[in-house]
Amino acid sequence: MLQAISLAAALTAFWVLLSGYWIPLILCLGAASILACVYIARRMEIIDHEGHPIHISFQGITYFPWLLKEIVLSNIAVAKAILKGGSAIRPQVLQVPASQRDALGQVIYANSITLTPGTVSIGIDEGVITVHALMDETADGLRTGDMNARVCRLEGDPDPRRIAGGGQP
Repeated sequence: MLQAISLAAALTAFWVLLSGYWIPLILCLGAASILACVYIARRMEIIDHEGHPIHISFQGITYFPWLLKEIVLSNIAVAKAILKGGSAIRPQVLQVPASQRDALGQVIYANSITLTPGTVSIGIDEGVITVHALMDETADGLRTGDMNARVCRLEGDPDPRRIAGGGQP
């Protein structure tokens, strides 16, 4: 039920941002369309913790700015490596542990890896993500387990090491 209320609130905020009209007829039509969307989503049984992950909203306040910072730093590192050329670029494939509790957490982790320049997630198996890294620096950044631990905290797990194969201490 909490996901349905959250979905309705998000749709309302999005509708108000796009519409900008406060005419009673338009407001009633907007409310009807939002209620219809939430009803259809509930009937289709797609409002769950994966389809509308409200449980990660508050932890995302710290995770997403950190991810944005990592994207910028990786952009700079990749640009330097390209300009430097030669031995600075050393493509490699590695496997990193994924300690997240469920598939949603592993997908967030894999997408975070792919969003970071110089790395691309090429496969997800149970507890392991296969990554193509452009340079040693980007591969070493994944081996530290920092992003893995941060995604675990995003899910609400304070200690990712409790799971076998988890991040490094």
